[in-house]
Amino acid sequence: MEKLLLVLDLVGTFVFALSGAAAGVRRRLDLFGVLVLSFAAANAGGMTRDVLIGSVPPAALTDWRYLAASLLAGIVTFYWHAAIDRLRSPVLMFDAMGLAVFAVSGAHKALMHGLDPLMAALLGMLTGIGGGIVRDVLLAEIPTVLRADIYAMAALAGAGVVVIGELLRLPPLPATLAGAALCFGLRMVALRRGWQLPRADARGPAEGQQDDRPDGH
Repeated sequence: MEKLLLVLDLVGTFVFALSGAAAGVRRRLDLFGVLVLSFAAANAGGMTRDVLIGSVPPAALTDWRYLAASLLAGIVTFYWHAAIDRLRSPVLMFDAMGLAVFAVSGAHKALMHGLDPLMAALLGMLTGIGGGIVRDVLLAEIPTVLRADIYAMAALAGAGVVVIGELLRLPPLPATLAGAALCFGLRMVALRRGWQLPRADARGPAEGQQDDRPDGH
């Protein structure tokens, strides 16, 4: 189980780093900026998870492989971004892959540290969305998770499959693959078909109408 968790973490780190680096190249950052963005996007979710469950210092700060995976993805994207751009929406695709892998790995690690199933699923979701939030904030964008499309819910669904598999005493690998596939599939289908959660209706008074009350209330 520990080996599976390490593999999931490193795979998630690499693909989230690709999404961060691709976003940085698209915004024309220099090499240092791209590498910073790749590391932040790749490790923010896992570091948040580790701090919350008391696994400190976080694995991203004690294991050189996390840094190496992040920097490798950043360098590859920076120098070969033309090849990556040939993919359809590379930032969104890599982001969906990282979301899926981190959601299931976060749920697994939470269960290993004794969290109850509901909290483990929520922590898996948080692990998945954390990197994307930091990436978007560093680029001065509204985080994807707040844009009303199927993002956090996809991560929660993937983490939920892992938790259900644990409750049913299923082998961890099939449950992990099923959870990651569900999360990735939901995210990509939502992007392709435009699925969204309900948006807040903040429309003001109709155009041309004036509020005649002197205090404006």
